[in-house]
Parts: sequence; structure tokens; C-alpha cells
Amino acid sequence: MAITRLPSAGFSITIRIAVPADASSIGRLTTCVGEAGAIVTALDVVDSDPTHVVVDLTCDTADAGHADQVVQALTELDGVDVRKVSDRTFLLHLGGKIEVTPKVALRNRDELSRAYTPGVARVCQAIAENPADARRLTIKRNTVAVVSDGSAVLGLGNLGPAASLPVMEGKAALFKRFGGVDAWPVVLDTQDTDEIVNIVRAIAPAYGGINLEDIAAPRCFEIEARLRDLLDIPVFHDDQHGTAICVLAALTNALRVVGKQLSDVRVVVSGAGAAGTAIMKLLLRQGVGDIIAYDRQGALHRGLPGLNSAWQWLAENTNKENYSGDLRGAVAGADVFIGVSAPNLLTGEDIATMAKDAIVFALANPDPEVDPREARKYAAVVATGRSDQPNQINNVLAFPGVFRGMLDAHAEEFTEEMAIAAARAIADVVGEEKINPTVIVPSVFDSRVAPAVAAAVRAAAQNPGATAPPAADSGPADLTEIAAASSATP
Repeated sequence: MAITRLPSAGFSITIRIAVPADASSIGRLTTCVGEAGAIVTALDVVDSDPTHVVVDLTCDTADAGHADQVVQALTELDGVDVRKVSDRTFLLHLGGKIEVTPKVALRNRDELSRAYTPGVARVCQAIAENPADARRLTIKRNTVAVVSDGSAVLGLGNLGPAASLPVMEGKAALFKRFGGVDAWPVVLDTQDTDEIVNIVRAIAPAYGGINLEDIAAPRCFEIEARLRDLLDIPVFHDDQHGTAICVLAALTNALRVVGKQLSDVRVVVSGAGAAGTAIMKLLLRQGVGDIIAYDRQGALHRGLPGLNSAWQWLAENTNKENYSGDLRGAVAGADVFIGVSAPNLLTGEDIATMAKDAIVFALANPDPEVDPREARKYAAVVATGRSDQPNQINNVLAFPGVFRGMLDAHAEEFTEEMAIAAARAIADVVGEEKINPTVIVPSVFDSRVAPAVAAAVRAAAQNPGATAPPAADSGPADLTEIAAASSATP
């Protein structure tokens, strides 16, 4: 059975199976799963009698269809009784992934009187007299709203608010696990820009920060820009800035591995939406040699018709040679490929045409722009967004620490200096003495990451302008300034 997609824990299943109690039965099960292209991750005996053994066999598959194929293959084995199949991802999501837990005990009337009425009235009056005390005396001090309209959920498209909720729950869980930040999903049943801005503005008093998530471009740019002007708390679009921070951190170490300077390399970015534009903006600020931006209309170049304002700015400030060909031609001779677009756009042979010691970041999830196994045959450093591959570039490296630092500093806005400081902190956690082609970013479970990022962001918030200036001017100071007026969806 030919399986082109890689098995993943995201499609892990547990199959309860009864088999004859003989020495070969268990081996037949694991062999069958392996031949079907899945990976056995656990096998537990749950019951037995003199003639049969009941086992729970857990395996990673490539997708739902592949899981069905594995189960069918097991069903066809002689003497095997498949009794139940459980999708472990759906089991994990039953009833949601987060909950509210009180921080104070309410064991008696005395405690109730201080936490609620009548004592709480004094706290309300104190905040009414001095609104800034809300950061000190309420959840605002440590709480973030994770806001989405469900218009760009992962790589799945416009699924709507209800279908976006599992992602926002997961985001909230990651905030707590890695940054100690209390976050709550706010999914909105509207995709009208004005309405979203008004709703978020109205709920903002309860929060110390706003994390915009999975809102389609170009509306996400305008929403972020307007909210930044309206609110006195940081507004952070993770699909833009979180991705850009992590890519800059990974590229910093990848360039150290291959001995190249950012100012000397040519980068091809596939995908000029929210993430791609933010990545290119940050690389330009750091003095990258050149960038070719590629999207559905082709390579963004001067003279290309039908460009929205964001793409027009990119066409005018990247692509020095004004290349106008296809993606395969763009990567030929390039030092770096960064994909934040769609699966299977390139082959290993395309990567072979890149410059010596090429760097490939194929970040489309779950299926990258190029098979990482093929890319590694020709590129010096390969990274993906997948947790089952080396060099996972994952936004969880950035956003928990970024918000932790901003909340601790009582920051009123997110700045580019914070982004650069966060990227440097992530890169430096690995340590120059430990980086190699398969280790350019720390593990998402490295306990040093979030505190390092938080400290760097806090320092940038308290000492604005301390971050080293870019090598050359690259246009407006904020991505939203060039993209807010966009009217055509990239």
C-alpha cells in the first residue's frame, strides 16, 4: 500500500482487537499495520482468557482514509475480531480542552464576603476612581482574548466561528501551559470588519491583550490596524507576527549552520498572505539581500497588474531583478525557500537547483510545499511545521512568551522591536555551540524558551529603540500601514 503522506499523531487511532491466544497473533497485528503504512505506537493487553487475548493497538496514520484502510487490513486477518476503533484526537476534544478554575478559596461566609458581596464593592469603587487599577485588581492583569471569525482556520479555509473553536481552545491551553497566561476563546459570528472592530473594542476592558487568530487576509490587516489605534492594550495577530518571529529565529540559526549572512542571501517566499507578508517585512527590516514573493498570481514584480496595496508594496520593495516567472524558476539559485502556502508545490529536483547549502522552510501544514524527505537530499537545512519532523517551526515558541512579557511590562502596544527581540531570544536558547542541520530551533517543550522570550519582550517594552536598527530602510514602520487598504483577497 503506497502512502505518500507521513503518518502523524494527529491521525492516531486505537483499535480494540480480539485475537487467538497463540504466540504469533500479536506479531501478525503489528506486521499488518506496518505493511499498511502506519506506525505502531503502543500495544496494551486489556483482557484474556484461555483461548483469546484482547489488545488495544494504537497507531499513527496519515489521514482518515488511511486509518480506514489500516482497520480494513486488520479485519481481513484470519481469526482477528476488530471490536472498536477510537479516534484519539476526537477523544481528546470531548467536552472541550479548557476550563475556569477559581484562584481563591470560597469555603465559608468570611471568604465569600471578601471575594463577592459586600467586600467586592470596595474594589469596584477603587477601580471606578482609578481605572488603571483594573490591571492590578482584576483578571485583566493576566488575561488575553483569542479572537477569531473563523474565516481562515488553519489551512482549511472559511469554516466559521463554531468550527474555529477547537483551534482557539487549543491556543488558550498553550498560552497557559507555556506562558502562564490565562486566555479565553472569543469566536465571532460575523465577518464584517467594522463589526469585529466594534465588538473587540467593546470587550477589551476585561483583557490585558488581544490575540487575533485565523482571520483571513486582507481584512486581518485592517482589523489589527484599527484596533491598535483604538485600544490601550497590545493587539497581536499571531498568524502574522508569531510566524514571522519564529521564521526569523530559525533562519538566524540556519544561516549560522551554513555560514551565510542574511545580507548576502536571496530568499523565495511562497505565499504572500498574512504570514508571508509579515515574514518578508521582518526580513527586510533585518537587511536581507533580496526576496522574491510568490503567490497565486505568480512572482510579485513591478508591472504585474491587479495587485492590492500590500502586494504592490512588496513588488516595489523586493525582487530586485524583477523576476516574473514560475516558482520553480524562482527557487533556482536561491539560498532560502520559505513556504507558507500550499502542499506539494515543489519536488526534490527543484530543491536541487538551489544554491549550495540551501535552506528550505516548507511550513504548510499538515502537508508541506515539498516532501521534507526529498528536500533533505539536496538542502543543507530543512524545517517544517510538523511535530514529527526535525526543526519544527511552531508559533508556540513565540506567542506565550511574547504575551507574558507584554503583560508583565503593562505594555500598551506590540512593536517591531519586541518581534526582533523575541526572535533573537528564541535563536539564542539553542546556543551557537549546539546548533546543527537538525537543531536550529529549541523544542516547544524547552522550559527556557518562554521565560527568555518574555524577558526580551519586557526589556524591549521598557526600553523602546534599544533593538539594533535595520541595515536599510524598508518602508513603513508597521505592516498594517501598507496592507490595511487592501481590497482584494490574496
